Amino acid sequence: MAMRSLFKRKVTSVMLQVRRGSQSGHSTSTNAEEENKGPQIGYENTFQLAPKDSQKFPTKKAEDILKNTFLTHLLDSKYNSDNCKNLIAQITETVKTQVKAELGSNNRYKIVVLVIIGSNQGQGARVASRCLWYPKYDRFAQYEYHNESLFAVGIVYGVYYE
Repeated sequence: MAMRSLFKRKVTSVMLQVRRGSQSGHSTSTNAEEENKGPQIGYENTFQLAPKDSQKFPTKKAEDILKNTFLTHLLDSKYNSDNCKNLIAQITETVKTQVKAELGSNNRYKIVVLVIIGSNQGQGARVASRCLWYPKYDRFAQYEYHNESLFAVGIVYGVYYE
């Protein structure tokens, strides 16, 4: 035990000498950029295994975001296979940023957005996906949109990250 406290004292005195040296203008580092960064902050795990009640995934709000985004981008759109790639990327990014903004900055959910757009020619289409998740905390929201030219399916997954 005495050896451990001696080690702590030595480490503390070395750290103080390094700080004093950098404050007095004597640099122990040869790189000037490292000196301007300041001390490195190390964060420890919180071991939070469940979301707080205020941080649960907002399924209804995510569904509303999907609906509003689809109506904004696809209301009078005609199916064009060349434009759909860019349209899907734009819709996906819009939904993802809005859902992340709804969750706030202090959340532990990984957001995955899946958008499929296809030609509506009277055929049937079935969209399926599989995920490995914990049903107590992980959630999803979905919305389907149809017009005379195209169909679109959007799914937002909120997977809790420990």
